[in-house]
Amino acid sequence: MTTTLRPTEPLQRAADGGLSRRYQVCVNSRPVGAIHLSTSATFGPRVAEIKDLRIEEPDRGRGRGTVAALAAEEVARGWGCGRIDLRVPADAEAALRLATALGYVHRNRGLEKPLGSVVPELPAGSRARPMTEAEFGRWYEQAVPEYAQDWLDRGVPEDEAWARSRRDHEVLLTQGLATENMRFSVLEHEDTRVGVLWVSFADAKAFVFDVRTDEPFRGRGHGRSLMLLAEAQAAAAGKRAIGLNVFAGNTPAERLYESLGYVPVGYSLYKHLL
Repeated sequence: MTTTLRPTEPLQRAADGGLSRRYQVCVNSRPVGAIHLSTSATFGPRVAEIKDLRIEEPDRGRGRGTVAALAAEEVARGWGCGRIDLRVPADAEAALRLATALGYVHRNRGLEKPLGSVVPELPAGSRARPMTEAEFGRWYEQAVPEYAQDWLDRGVPEDEAWARSRRDHEVLLTQGLATENMRFSVLEHEDTRVGVLWVSFADAKAFVFDVRTDEPFRGRGHGRSLMLLAEAQAAAAGKRAIGLNVFAGNTPAERLYESLGYVPVGYSLYKHLL
């Protein structure tokens, strides 16, 4: 039996050069699923994304998804892409196994936690205050290169990593410290600054974009205090859940989030196309 991709629409071309196309996955011309391939809106036309890959229930477990994914990689190469990305929901274990078997590498995962009715309290001696403009300026100068380095460490070329970091910060923080629905806080312990927190309240759930303990005070539990602060702020804003992303390899952060009750909601993976 032969598994092939059959286009269901003309190649879509965006004004910025982006490409997109949907296909049927067929076995001997019989449709058994669908796949949607596009170039990345984030990283540009050199990077492809598998937006959706679905095999109908009766044909699962027969290698159809594997062949479809490999065929999508060939299409991406034809588009001039050097890398392909995909996002796998946390409950799609078969899809995650497939991606791993095909050589995709885990880059980061999304975590989420429902918020209860009890608002967390900070440990004795700890308190939060708003970040000042001067502190924000210093934070911004440090955050942009550090975020770019996170992408560099996980297979993104330097120009793409820096462009991603600059664009994300500019889009999210259009008014700097005064950007609506963004809150920057400084955590102090016994009147000494020990860390900073950036939380967004722009969507249905709160989202932690940055949580960092200052270097001299790491390993003393202040990261947990910062996350408790984020949950308290989210609850005060009327949010029912809070989310964040954690890069692969950040074991201390992953252990902290797991201990606080955060669970995976999705995995981001990538593969270089040779």
